[in-house]
Amino acid sequence: MLKPLLACLLSACAWASWAAPASFGSAHVVVIDEASGEVLLQKDAATAAPIASLTKLMTAMVVLDARQDLAEAIRIDQADMDTLKHTRSGVPVGAMVSRETLLELSLIASDNHAAAALARSYPGGLAAFSQATQRKIGALGLSQTTLVEPTGLSPDNHASALDMARVLQATQAYPLIAQITSQRSHAVLVNGQPWAVRNTNGLVGKAGWDVLASKTGFTNEAGRCLSMRLRAGERTVSVVLIGALASSTRALDAINIRRWLAGEPPLAAAESSSRSRTAARKARSAPVTRVSYAVPDGG
Repeated sequence: MLKPLLACLLSACAWASWAAPASFGSAHVVVIDEASGEVLLQKDAATAAPIASLTKLMTAMVVLDARQDLAEAIRIDQADMDTLKHTRSGVPVGAMVSRETLLELSLIASDNHAAAALARSYPGGLAAFSQATQRKIGALGLSQTTLVEPTGLSPDNHASALDMARVLQATQAYPLIAQITSQRSHAVLVNGQPWAVRNTNGLVGKAGWDVLASKTGFTNEAGRCLSMRLRAGERTVSVVLIGALASSTRALDAINIRRWLAGEPPLAAAESSSRSRTAARKARSAPVTRVSYAVPDGG
């Protein structure tokens, strides 16, 4: 009797330890049960921090609120290029792309040029887009959010994990955002030519993961960020991770959150790395479908 009891006590201690905020590698974390609104796990969730391309979820909602023609072709302009970080990847100047495709590029591949073009082509231009963004911040009750541009490249784009969870939950009113961001890969037309794009969230489409909507982000200031609506068993939860120092850290946090929701013990960093190496070896030995699209910085 003593041995099983001791094992249970040790297991409970392990769970209490890992569920503590210090157990997360990301600087800011929140996990919310959407049905009850209960905060299940958190770490410094109320502090505003740079959010990089998580910004693009707000950009997409503001654009869709304007009810513009999604089939309208928009020319990518020099004004859409990145003058903040001077990154070069993304849909090129002169390309003709539909508004819907710009949304897909922005949300799946985190294309900064696409997000900038969406804001520039907003009714009334960038100034009107900025005003609409501020109204959206107010409408959603985001008390710790500041957005100064549509891509997330600016380190002045800040939000708390709690605010980003509100943004994530608000996307439920936008079926197109869920449809776009829950795809592992997709083919889009740029200048009439097919481009293959892959979701910057590698968990989308992975066995055992039921991701309903998501967006990643990265800049040097923001670190590795992730927001996603996740169905886990009987629950649908909003997960926000901000400020991880490495992609592997962000991934381990996400994996351990999913394991916690399933009642499973957490993985240690070394164990996660070993599994990642095994998966990488399998991937290298599998047939490769080449993707012609480079993921821009900020994704």
